[in-house]
Parts: sequence; C-alpha cells; structure tokens
Amino acid sequence: MHDMLRRALNARVTDVLPAPTPVDHAPLLSARLGTPVLLKREDLTPIFAFKIRGAYNCVAQLGERERQAGVIAASAGNHAQGVAYAAQRLGLRAAIVMPRTTPSIKVDAVRRLGAEIELAGDDYAAAAARCETRAAETGMTVIPPFDDLDVIAGQATVGLEILRQAPRDLGTIFVPIGGGGLAAGVAAVVKELRPDVRVIGVEPDDSDAMTRSLAAGERVVLDHVGIFADGVAVRQVGVHTFALCQRYLDDCVTVSIDQICGAIKDAFDETRSVLEPAGALALAGLLQVAEAGRLGPGAAIAIASGANMNFTRLRYVTERSEIGEHREAVLAVTIPESPGAFREFCAVIGERSVTEFNYRLASRDEAHVFLGIEVTGRDQVATLIQALASAGYASVDLSDDDLAKTHVRHMVGGRARDVGAEVVFTFEFPERPGALMQFLNHLGSRWNISLFHYRNHGSAFGRVLCAFEVPPSERPELAERLADLGFSYVDETDNPAVRLFLR
Repeated sequence: MHDMLRRALNARVTDVLPAPTPVDHAPLLSARLGTPVLLKREDLTPIFAFKIRGAYNCVAQLGERERQAGVIAASAGNHAQGVAYAAQRLGLRAAIVMPRTTPSIKVDAVRRLGAEIELAGDDYAAAAARCETRAAETGMTVIPPFDDLDVIAGQATVGLEILRQAPRDLGTIFVPIGGGGLAAGVAAVVKELRPDVRVIGVEPDDSDAMTRSLAAGERVVLDHVGIFADGVAVRQVGVHTFALCQRYLDDCVTVSIDQICGAIKDAFDETRSVLEPAGALALAGLLQVAEAGRLGPGAAIAIASGANMNFTRLRYVTERSEIGEHREAVLAVTIPESPGAFREFCAVIGERSVTEFNYRLASRDEAHVFLGIEVTGRDQVATLIQALASAGYASVDLSDDDLAKTHVRHMVGGRARDVGAEVVFTFEFPERPGALMQFLNHLGSRWNISLFHYRNHGSAFGRVLCAFEVPPSERPELAERLADLGFSYVDETDNPAVRLFLR
C-alpha cells in the first residue's frame, strides 16, 4: 500500500493533465437522495476517459531501449486511445491491435492519434493474443490495460485528486471495475490517507469477475461477459488488481443494464454530457446503494469514468437521424417461403452493412422481411432495389414512411399458424462483415428458419433472436451444429415471452 501511494505521488500524470479533472456537484440527485452527490469528471480528459492516466504514466516510465522499440497494446477502446495519445506526446512509435468488431468511432480516434492499427479476431482475447505475438516478433513494448503497477499508479491519481477536491465530510467513493486498475489504485491510496472513507467497486451483473473473485478468494474466469458495458467486459481481473482490491475495497456491488441506462440519463440531466455505459457504472452503483438505504453518512462521489459513447446506442435518435440524413434505408422485401430461401436472399445482400433484420414466417408461399441497410445516399437505395429486383425479389422503400419507422419495425412477427416443431434461440454475433453468412452457411438448409430478429446496437456484438423448425428426433444434431458454430447462444424455447407472443 505504501509503495502504491509513493508510485501515485510520483506518477507523470500532470504532464498530460496539468489541472485535475473537476468534481461537480449533482444538485438534482442530491435533492432526490437527500445527501450530497458529486461526480468526478474523468469524461473530460483529452481522450474522454480516465485511461489516459495509467497509459501515459506507464509509457513515460519506460527506459530508453523500450522507448526505441516502440509500444504496442491490445484494446477495443479507451486504453488504445490512452496509449496512442501517450506515444504521440512522447514521440514514440505505437501499434494498437483491436478486434475486428471495434466500432469505427474508436478505430478512427486511435488512427487520428498517429498509431498503427491492426484489426484481429472478434474479441479482446483474440486481439490480445495477436498483440503478444506481434510484440515477440517486433520487440515492441507491451502496455497492459490494467494489470501493471505503473498503470495502476496512474489511475490512483484519481483518488488523490478526489481527496483534495471533495468536501471534508466525504463518506463514500464509487469506482467502476473492469480489470480493476482504477479501483485498485483509488482504494490503495484512499485507505492510506483517509481510512474512514469507504471505497465501493461497481460491476455490471453480467460482467462481475471481481465480485465473484472476491467471494471465492481467488481470481475466477467468467464463461461469458455482457456486451452492453463493453468498457468493463473482462473475463478475469488482474493479479495485482485483485490483490489490492481484496485488501482495500470495502465492498463490490453489481448493477443491471436498466440501472446503467438510468444512470446515463441522470448524468445527462446533471451535466448535459452523455456517458458511455462503463462511464455511468459508478453512478448506477451509488444510486442502488442509496436507494437501498445503505449509503451511510457524508457526501458520495461517483467516478464518471468515460464518455466514448457510440451514437448508434442512442437507438431512437439514431434511427431517425440515420434515415433522415439518408445513411440508412428501410425496405420491405418479399421472399419465397422454402428451405434455403433465407440464405439465398442474404447472399444477394452480400456484405452490405445490415442495420436491422425482422422476419417471421407468415404462410407457406411467401415471407416478408423488414430490412434496414446502411447507405451513403438515395442513389445507393435505388441501386439496391434494382439488385433485389434482378434477383427476383419485390421490394418497397419504407424510408420515408413514418408509421413503418415508428411502429411497424418493432411489431413485425407474431403467431404463425403453420409453424411446427419450433425451437427458439438467442445468439450473439460479432459485429463484422460476413458473420451472418457464416452462421447460415454453417447450419446449411437442413432446417427452416421460422423467425429471425436482429438489431445493430453499436457494440462489438449484436443480439439475434432466431427460431428453427426441427423435429424432436433431429434436435441432437442441431445442438451439435450450434456447439460447433462458436457463437454464444441460449435456448429460449420455453421463455414465457416466446410462449405468450410468438408461438
């Protein structure tokens, strides 16, 4: 603990943050909860996230030989920007390995900072493996995202600033947890200087590696992590971060997606800034603890850790703005209802970026698909309609139909009289060109697809609802094919919502 405080006091963070990020009073939340609530505005750094602190401090501590070799990191988001920013400031070569599923807004942000970018794999684990291989091949210096003492010390400066800026009656600090670097650093220095102040970590309930590790007394590996708060979607916390959190965190709580969304709205009401899901995590935890009556005396601070929000996650606004600016077309397409027809239709679409796909078997003769396609102007819409017509598919452009955009797109489906022996699954697809065709080609045309719904939410993975007509005797074969596919899935056949509305 004393060593971490020393490291934090000597961190090079002021090189890039000459003034502390502000601590803002949240009057609306304070009035609602009956206790002072404050926000530590890490969303106001040059990269809109706290990650600049640890990344810069780690890079700045490198020796001359390591600097000459250049730096490399694996990341799908804020750590990548932090490393690229640090390398640019220090005049070093930087390479970032990012998953192919990384949203273009983050790729472009890193590229603008002058880093070389390599896209590899569909998730962070694959990108990290490629990063290690490339580092071994080139001799470049790897900058870890969280499990490094210099990185942790850089993040710990958030805690030092809070203790200088907060009112003397500070009672609790809420910290988001992914790999644990921020929580470990803040907890270590706060407990050395103000042991009376509670430090509480917050995780999504579908990415709770630290919570489970603390309960087990050892680091656990999650089989699956949620995709909404992608900035904290970590399967296993670090060795150093776990040890520090195990010793110095007072508690660790989990929150739901709905609570995170509520916190994003509350933060916007207070600041007119839009936090990313991971950035609003600490506030969601504060609200949960306060509403449960467990906050305790004194002011409470939530670290607003980042604001690199993809605009496409603001779903309603995105749908209207994308179509209004002719960046998305909405079509109704009629296809024949026969095994393999759905796959053939997708082949005509090719690698165009699909933004929405709604389908439900209506009769044994034909089916209607509600289709959203990313375009760059009306000319592309006309070209797509012509391509569909040439392939024998009738289509109607609904891009200017208000009723279709407001209501019908969310109501496509319902009960189908002719469906038999139906099984229903949810899948998570990596958001990259060709993933849908990979899925369909793997399954082949053995079983008829009787329901399909997909919507791009601007994250690394898209959620899909899909049903097949499979006789009971053939379901073991279906299970084998799904297991070989490699995509995460859940059997939803007995889900109450499926029984009530779709069967």
